[in-house]
Amino acid sequence: MHLIIDGYEGDVDKLTSEEVVREFLDLCPQAIGMTKIAPPHVCRYMGPEPTDWGISGFVLIAESHISIHTFPARRLLWADIFSCRPFDAPGAIEELRSRFGLASVQTTLLERGLEHLPTAKVAYES
Repeated sequence: MHLIIDGYEGDVDKLTSEEVVREFLDLCPQAIGMTKIAPPHVCRYMGPEPTDWGISGFVLIAESHISIHTFPARRLLWADIFSCRPFDAPGAIEELRSRFGLASVQTTLLERGLEHLPTAKVAYES
C-alpha cells in the first residue's frame, strides 16, 4: 500500500516544529501496525524562494518507509506511507490531521506489490 496525503491549512507552529515532525515519525509506525527499524531523520530545509522552506523527515520501517515534508509558509504538508503490507490508513490520516491541525486533507491510496501477496491474482502484460 502507498498512502499519499496532502494536508491543508495546518497549524503554522506545528508545521515549523522539527520536534512535532520527529514525534509523528517516531510514534506512527507502531500506531498503524508497522515496525520501526531506525530512528527518524528530520531536518530543516531553506529553499531559494521564501515559501519553499520547511521540515522534512523520514523513518525506515521493516515494511518500507514513512516520509513527511512541511511547508509552513503555505500551511501545507505532504506525507507518504509506503508498506509492503496493509496498515491502518484511516488511523494514519487522522493522526496527521490532529497532530498538525489540518483543516482538510486529500488522500490517494495505491495498491502496490499485489503480485507478491499469497492470495493475489494479477494479470501481467508484456
